[in-house]
Amino acid sequence: MNDKRLRKVESPRTGDYYYTCHHESGLEITIYPKTKFRTTYAIFGTHYGSIDSSFKRSDEESITNVPDGIAHYLEHKMFESEQGDAFERYAKTGANANAFTSFDKTCYLFSCAERVNENLEILLDFVQDPYFTAETVAKEQGIIGQEIKMYDDEPGWRVMFNMLECMYHNHPVKKDVCGTVESIAQITPELLYSCYNTFYNLNNMTLVLAGNVNPDEVLEICDRVLKKSEDVTIERIFEEEPDTIVKPYIEQKFSVAMPLFQFGFKENVSGGFQSEKDIATTEILLEIIASDASPLFLKLYNEELINEASFSYEFFEGDGFACTMFGGESRDPKRVAEEILREIKFLREEGISQDDFEVAKKSLYGANIQGLNSSSAIANSIVTLGFSGRELFRYIDSFAEITLEDVQNKLDELMREDRAVLSVILPSEELKSEGE
Repeated sequence: MNDKRLRKVESPRTGDYYYTCHHESGLEITIYPKTKFRTTYAIFGTHYGSIDSSFKRSDEESITNVPDGIAHYLEHKMFESEQGDAFERYAKTGANANAFTSFDKTCYLFSCAERVNENLEILLDFVQDPYFTAETVAKEQGIIGQEIKMYDDEPGWRVMFNMLECMYHNHPVKKDVCGTVESIAQITPELLYSCYNTFYNLNNMTLVLAGNVNPDEVLEICDRVLKKSEDVTIERIFEEEPDTIVKPYIEQKFSVAMPLFQFGFKENVSGGFQSEKDIATTEILLEIIASDASPLFLKLYNEELINEASFSYEFFEGDGFACTMFGGESRDPKRVAEEILREIKFLREEGISQDDFEVAKKSLYGANIQGLNSSSAIANSIVTLGFSGRELFRYIDSFAEITLEDVQNKLDELMREDRAVLSVILPSEELKSEGE
């Protein structure tokens, strides 16, 4: 590479590498060249999500409180401008474009097989060019209001948020990412500009490109298109969250053929974000407990308590929250929860076998290596890890460093029974009557 601002980050273990640059505008840029790939995947993301409804800027004295759902609302509005819709611009280049808002980030993305530089200019241009009027904001309220009602009627969505509402007393992770019809009715152009100017500051954002891309050309475009941002820091304000859960069980009825469940454990986050090794250790532990080769899975499956297609498990965390959870369909969710608790207790008392540990460790390491063959997986991993202060190669390398003792110790920390919540969606009486 010719541009001296690019810093090369190499992985001796995988043979891969990428370039980073802290741009003069304030933006953190990562370019992961894979010259043999046919496509390129780009993400322009901000560390701003649904939980960021109360915050304080470093250049202001007072705390700002905004309506729930405003981060998601802002994402919708960003595609509009006085020049037209960003999707129409992408349609002319043949790129596939999209965006999403999660608990702690908002990302705008595209994938394409050609015209990468042109698509990158579109991405950087429209995300830096907000356009909000009273008329367009009011129009969007009806559109997002319908989206909220759709999710309220989605059993898979509700079983998740019902669980979070039973886990968290105060933390906004328990609130729907989209907000409520009542909360979005309070959104104004002034509030949108306030949130945009705070969180869409380039010092709070990242740009990642992975695939068939030229790093020097990317920087040339960034030099030309990016607008320098004032270096403002943001303090996220959260109410104090007790270690305890709100209640251990919740159920709701929907038109489903089979009950759905999410069985989760509220985890301690007093130490802040965990290291790459800690995250990898937790993932190995979950693989040991619940992979399709585990005794627990085979028992649940053979007794027809779960099905392979829907059963899942994961650890997710962010600013001030963390949760280990298992989910899927089951004719008897309470029995599934009991069996999960029984397996956790057994592994604590009897210990994890060396063989099970090695199988889980190799499986996850292999899956992460395989992920380096996907431009979208690379870019999404870098963004997710980066916003929590982690790095992709350190995360992958950590799988080689983890010991059985590390995993056993992690089991002693996680998945406490007194912090367990079972959320269940049951078939409505009308559906049960039809099936009888």
